[in-house]
Amino acid sequence: MTELESEVLPLPPRYRFRDLLLGDQSFQSDDRVQVEFYVNENTFKERLKLFFIKNQRSSLRIRLFNFSLKLLTCLLYIVRVLLDNPEEGIGWSHIFWVDRKTPLWAVQVSIALISFLETMLLIYLSYKGNIWEQIFRISFILEMINTVPFIITIFWPPLRNLFIPVFLNCWLAKYALENMINDLHRAIQRTQSAMFNQVLILICTLLCLVFTGTCGIQHLERAGEKLSLFKSFYFCIVTFSTVGYGDVTPKIWPSQLLVVIMICVALVVLPLQFEELVYLWMERQKSGGNYSRHRAQTEKHVVLCVSSLKIDLLMDFLNEFYAHPRLQDYYVVILCPTEMDIQVRRVLQIPLWSQRVIYLQGSALKDQDLMRAKMDNGEACFILSSRNEVDRTAADHQTILRAWAVKDFAPNCPLYVQILKPENKFHVKFADHVVCEEECKYAMLALNCVCPATSTLITLLVHTSRGQEGQESPEQWQRMYGRCSGNEVYHIRMGDSKFFMEYEGKSFTYAAFHAHKKYGVCLIGIRREENKSILLNPGPRHIMAASDTCFYINITKEENSAFIFKQEEKQKKKGFAGSYGGPSRLPVHSIIASMGTVAMDLQNTECRPANSSKLALPAENGSGTRRPSIAPVLELADTSSLLPCDLLSDQSEDEMTQSDEEGSAVVEYVKGYPPNSPYIGSSPTLCHLLPEKAPFCCLRLDKGCKHNSFEDAKAYGFKNKLIIVSAETAGNGLYNFIVPLRAYYRSRKELNPIVLLLDNNLDSLLQCGIIYADNLVVVDKESTMSAEEDYMADAKTIVNVQTMFRLFPSLSIITELTHPSNMRFMQFRAKDSYSLALSKLEKRERENGSNLAFMFRLPFAAGRVFSISMLDTLLYQSFVKDYMITITRLLLGLDTTPGSGYLCAMKITEDDLWIRTYGRLFQKLCSSSAEIPIGIYRTESHMFATSESQISINVEDCEDTKDVKEHWGIKTSHHRNSCSSDQSEHPLLRRKSMQWARRLSRKGNKHSSKTAEWISQQRLSLYRRSERQELSELVKNRMKHLGLPTTGYDEMNDHQNTLSYVLINPPPDTRLELNDIVYLIRSDPLAHVANDGHSRKSSCSNKLGSGNPETRDETQL
Repeated sequence: MTELESEVLPLPPRYRFRDLLLGDQSFQSDDRVQVEFYVNENTFKERLKLFFIKNQRSSLRIRLFNFSLKLLTCLLYIVRVLLDNPEEGIGWSHIFWVDRKTPLWAVQVSIALISFLETMLLIYLSYKGNIWEQIFRISFILEMINTVPFIITIFWPPLRNLFIPVFLNCWLAKYALENMINDLHRAIQRTQSAMFNQVLILICTLLCLVFTGTCGIQHLERAGEKLSLFKSFYFCIVTFSTVGYGDVTPKIWPSQLLVVIMICVALVVLPLQFEELVYLWMERQKSGGNYSRHRAQTEKHVVLCVSSLKIDLLMDFLNEFYAHPRLQDYYVVILCPTEMDIQVRRVLQIPLWSQRVIYLQGSALKDQDLMRAKMDNGEACFILSSRNEVDRTAADHQTILRAWAVKDFAPNCPLYVQILKPENKFHVKFADHVVCEEECKYAMLALNCVCPATSTLITLLVHTSRGQEGQESPEQWQRMYGRCSGNEVYHIRMGDSKFFMEYEGKSFTYAAFHAHKKYGVCLIGIRREENKSILLNPGPRHIMAASDTCFYINITKEENSAFIFKQEEKQKKKGFAGSYGGPSRLPVHSIIASMGTVAMDLQNTECRPANSSKLALPAENGSGTRRPSIAPVLELADTSSLLPCDLLSDQSEDEMTQSDEEGSAVVEYVKGYPPNSPYIGSSPTLCHLLPEKAPFCCLRLDKGCKHNSFEDAKAYGFKNKLIIVSAETAGNGLYNFIVPLRAYYRSRKELNPIVLLLDNNLDSLLQCGIIYADNLVVVDKESTMSAEEDYMADAKTIVNVQTMFRLFPSLSIITELTHPSNMRFMQFRAKDSYSLALSKLEKRERENGSNLAFMFRLPFAAGRVFSISMLDTLLYQSFVKDYMITITRLLLGLDTTPGSGYLCAMKITEDDLWIRTYGRLFQKLCSSSAEIPIGIYRTESHMFATSESQISINVEDCEDTKDVKEHWGIKTSHHRNSCSSDQSEHPLLRRKSMQWARRLSRKGNKHSSKTAEWISQQRLSLYRRSERQELSELVKNRMKHLGLPTTGYDEMNDHQNTLSYVLINPPPDTRLELNDIVYLIRSDPLAHVANDGHSRKSSCSNKLGSGNPETRDETQL
């Protein structure tokens, strides 16, 4: 071998290069092997099997041809019967022999030959090793009975008139039809309802039974009375319907035997068919069937995808969705993987909903179910999360998959998605509208601390109502509160509006004031045609254009309003000089006459000091008896005096100066964006930040560290009231709680320290400074989601809040519940007659069809509690009002658009009552600070009916209690009014204790009489002690044990009988009252900083302020 190799000479370089380019052809031709695949399918048998059986379309054609042949044979049999004319007389020969014409015989023989060959071919192709299984099939036996005799008559002509039961081919036609339908479904890739198949099979079975009985009886009766084909058919119908007239009956025993056999077969076959049909019908009722393609193409529908459908969720969706007139013709298709609930089934059987709501049981992750719901033809798809799930992250994962599946199946269908946790929101960013529950929940809880009852304000704004709630109530506050609750946010193009058309070219503030003055509508924001961003109160520098879209608050939209200009014409004749001397008698919708004395006090527009009130009484010039007047709202803003002085003075003061109270003890801090976002998709907001990141050890309020030794809230010396957040875990949602409270537009003097309480017990509450707190926010329900009963998900939260309410009556406790119906248990008083009256009012409003039946509950009206499920309507309303989510997020501070204002509040003091009415307040705010008021939070004193457990008693006779009160420094009269007694609830127990004390004093000797008397008095004092005193002593003992001063707790026991409620866009002639809190939309202070220049540029920079860095400020918490 080596010798041979040594003899081979190397190729020249040019040949080697040629081989490299062309390849070694000899090697390829020698070693390459061509492999053929699927050679078994190239055989003649496999090709026939592919054509007759495997291929869907060709097999469908074969079955259709076979079905046509069988129907043709049945038709030829009927023709043969009609042409047959049997001889008179009775004989068995008429049964075996018939008169068959030669052309008819030829056609029947041809068909029989084709059928026989086809049957034998299919037997050969479907042979699997057991020939007997193929031979003893019923279809094969019937085929042989109807074909073989015809083939025999070809070779033996005397048998051409032999009777052959060709009518049995109807059963073969039925069998071919079933197979044909199955092949049809496979061929067109469409899953048809099994209900249709079963109904078709049942109908075919009945037809075959009737046809077989008709032909069999007619033929056998040839040997008897010779019944016609029609009479035989009539007899079969009468017999199978169990009527049995008896006018037509079989006379000979073969036909009678056939009737018996047919009845037995019918008794066996038909019940089985009906049982299958009923079963499929029940399954269809559970699954809901299909939404027809024809209806989807001719009618409009939306799809609601949920994990589990509860009656509350369904009614909220239906009532809110169909509240809009243009949605009355829409269908709602519900796609839910679970079986329909009994309550839901009963509701959907109501004629009002049964014609418009279709329930489909299925999964959004299956294309078949999405096809059943006709998702690709839907106008919108609402995907809601299951907030009752134990694992809320898992619930969000299910929602995300549903959203992806719908987007993949129907990319053009608008998506409205609800997400529970904010960190999962970016997965569904492609959706048209997304509402994050925890974002809204924590933002509403935060704003409730600085703007009371913001949750109630937002909830009422996003619910559809006509303002008819409470109008039949005898109490004034309920009528006014219910009337104002009908206000909603609407939009209209300015050029098409009668409300705002006349203010084209005027400032936004001018248009807002005069529209409110003239029509009673509250203009809150605009959107430029070229810019899609919505701006709330863009300020007086914004000039209104005809192409602007105006957003306003009113009872109803402008298109549904009627305009009566008679009052305006009268005022024009009299002159424009009306006053607010008395309340206006005009309704809210009509034009309200002059909104007060519009005197030209131009000195009020001068730059005023930053610490002065914007509602300060104007200086009088000249006569001292002239009534105070309000400056007019200018058509175009005076930029040199208005914005720099009013909107930026407070913020500039925070950066530049120091107040007299704080002196030099001001901690340095900056304004900037949070450096670390807790989740993807959080909206960046300019906030108050510490210049340096605080050490983690300093965040523990109850433990000291090397930087400080403070162990309770008292030691920190906070100047502002605390905001305590009681939660199980510090989740990402708390970011949305902190940001609105630390936003750049809030003054440093308004910032409240935030304490996060993760251990909810009495000692922790006292250590974190609850007696110095202004608000306690309770978010404590994650662990109770596993309750077996859905409505028990709020049980832990309700009981904890009730405990805190009993311990600290005057503390403002704010919480959120899963179910709105559970709000009636907040601050529960079992024997309070007023609460019972409110409960009856709620039931009456619910019977009247109100969507806001819970609104009169005192905790909700006062903003102490809300349910985030109420904001589901925000997602539903976005289908008609696509701007509602954006406006709500701007109001809650979740989004900050440059140039858009923010929600804040202002309290009416005694110095502000000179304004007198809400309309004059509107003018004052617009003319002085360009702020837009949108509502009032009013608190009134109310005398609640006193129950037995709330009767106060005098305990001055108990010396020990008296000494304790003197030691605590409590006024006795004040303590009596704030305490309650339970002595009337135990008269028998108290009487027995007194008898026991007397017996003890009689039986004892003289030496122990003083001791017995002391014991009896101690026992009497214990029984006479009220529940309020017991709780007070419990708290104070714990405070003493923890080394905390008890002086601040006495003020928290002063629980006043008050009720609070929200008035959205009240009438202009509404009288202002002391301690009213006015909701304002204030202009963005940074909107025009770039134009103003110089010093105000520092309000959004990272420059540090002067002060002592060692002093702790409230922002460090």
